[in-house]
Amino acid sequence: MPAAATELFGPALHRGVLTSGSADQLAALTARATGAPSACIQFAEGDRLRLYGSWGVAADWDEVTETGLDDSLGGIVMRSGQALLIRDAGDDDRVPDGVLRRDGGAYLGVPVHDRMGLVLGVCCAYDHRPREWTPEQVAAVAEAADVAMLLIGEQLARHELEQQHRFLDAVLDSLHDGVSACDADGQVVFVNERMRKLWGDLPVHDVTGLTDASGLPLPEQELGLFRALRGEQVRDTPIAAHHGRRTRFFLMDAQPIHGPDGRVVGAVQAVQDVTRQRRAERFRSCELAVTTALAEAPSIEAAGPRVLAAVVATLDWVHAELWTVDDGTIRAAARWSAPGRPSGVPVPERLAYGQGLAGRAWQVDKPLWIRDVGRPQSLISPDTSADLLHTALAVPVHDGTGTIGVLTVFADSVEDPEDELLALMSGIAAHLGQFVERRRVEDLQRQLTRSKNEYLGLIGHELRTPLTSISAYTELLREADEATLVRDGPRLIKVIERNTNQLREIINELLELSALDAGHADVRRTPMDLAAVVRDVVDRTRDAIDGAPVIIDADLPGELIVPGDRDRLRHIVENLLGSAVRFSPDGGRVGVSLRSTGRAAELAVSDAAADVPWAEREQMFTGHFRTARGHDRTLPGSGLGLTLSRAVVERHQGSIELTGGDSGTTVLVRLPLEVR
Repeated sequence: MPAAATELFGPALHRGVLTSGSADQLAALTARATGAPSACIQFAEGDRLRLYGSWGVAADWDEVTETGLDDSLGGIVMRSGQALLIRDAGDDDRVPDGVLRRDGGAYLGVPVHDRMGLVLGVCCAYDHRPREWTPEQVAAVAEAADVAMLLIGEQLARHELEQQHRFLDAVLDSLHDGVSACDADGQVVFVNERMRKLWGDLPVHDVTGLTDASGLPLPEQELGLFRALRGEQVRDTPIAAHHGRRTRFFLMDAQPIHGPDGRVVGAVQAVQDVTRQRRAERFRSCELAVTTALAEAPSIEAAGPRVLAAVVATLDWVHAELWTVDDGTIRAAARWSAPGRPSGVPVPERLAYGQGLAGRAWQVDKPLWIRDVGRPQSLISPDTSADLLHTALAVPVHDGTGTIGVLTVFADSVEDPEDELLALMSGIAAHLGQFVERRRVEDLQRQLTRSKNEYLGLIGHELRTPLTSISAYTELLREADEATLVRDGPRLIKVIERNTNQLREIINELLELSALDAGHADVRRTPMDLAAVVRDVVDRTRDAIDGAPVIIDADLPGELIVPGDRDRLRHIVENLLGSAVRFSPDGGRVGVSLRSTGRAAELAVSDAAADVPWAEREQMFTGHFRTARGHDRTLPGSGLGLTLSRAVVERHQGSIELTGGDSGTTVLVRLPLEVR
């Protein structure tokens, strides 16, 4: 029985449960009722009896302060569950050796039971001299044991209730939901830690700044606690709390607390913070809106306003801008201000590298968060902020080649950095970069297809012309009689030979251009006299056009050494000079000049034809564009001269361009005088 008592009650029966004051008072009453000089109350803990209350003083009192169940009088009471009366310890064999043996003595002990009849301890009176115990005294100790039982029961119940309260408080404080409770009068009696963090120092029933799902102010009587006091069950009711610019969203639950008689004695309310979920939903909506805007737009400039509108609406900020890198500066491609907000935020058309917020984000190539652009050194001019803008965020936009733009957004209040917001903006910037890269690839594919078609058409035409001549003159030779062959044969064969050479030249240039583009051509750059090459080409061209109404003027130095591939550079000069002759009108002059300027050699070949329009100049180098300004000459062309010339010049680390004016067009070639 003692072991069972320990198992059931032992962990709770410590000194703090039955306080020393109440236990000592009960022991004093027991001593007075029995006329004994001393009394005590003991409880079992394991295999020991421990003292919890006492009154009186005895020389051997320590003997009963803490004793074993097997060698004490209290142990006899615990084992038997009956009262034990000892009139004279010296003559009673039940008394263990060494207990009350000094001068003899008397002992009266009664077991202390719980309501289930389990023995918990002993209530006893003690006299250091032998004595008789009257029935009234035995009854008094028994009554004291009953009182001890009641006292223990009450204090155990209080202790268990306190433990339950502590456990419940710990559980409620560990919840992610805010919990509060009130009594029947609406007075708040409990608020857990989470609710304190959500509501701050405000009273939990304060509805200042609260709105319902439609955004209307929430009356106090609509708070969950008060609705529950009216008997309602509140489930998943959305509310929002507005503190300054910050808005938090909650789901509110509440229910009444009923007493034993069924009446409402209070109410409990739970509030779940769903701000993160709401923000995540808005972020997903923003990404969807951005994706949709980009999918339906032909260019980044066309998509810009819709993208910025989605961003501003999602963040509940007031202004956004999209900048694109353009010709060494960053240009404002799109801007957007929230409806109902002050408009007319001045935005410069362009910013230099490192200038302003967009320029600095371009320079450092990482997101920039500025808490207040109104402060000095904030990268934003005072005219731009004008007390309308405060927090700013700039995120670079990248494609496969590097930074191509910057996305900037502004708030009208001071905000601290948020990782989730930075992640959203970085994701949107990535969408923009992918859009630009995808559009570039699509444009290149379209251009490639168009170029291929035009190129095939051009080559087909250029190849068809000499092939037609060869076929026609061959047919004439086949059908000619002997006299005709003797008379016209040499002339016809000469035409076939000329067209055959032209066809061979076209094919060679195509192969050469393909090899240069693919990087398979071997360009050997060795010291060579470019002046001698140009002079020889000029002389040969003059001989070829002897009798044609075109004059070639040459201004060449005696010698000009450059590192280059002699055969390929000769081919370039032949192409350029041949084109100039073909395009020059009758009586025109073709100019060829060569000179050294600084660290480069400049070769200029000019014709007297009308100037090539600016829109056509770059197209002349594409290999599939022909201008209609040429004249028929004895020098045929393949239409690939400028294209092949640019490929060769670039392999020599040089440049080639078209210039000119009203007097004609000039092709200017620059070649480095030293190997780079």
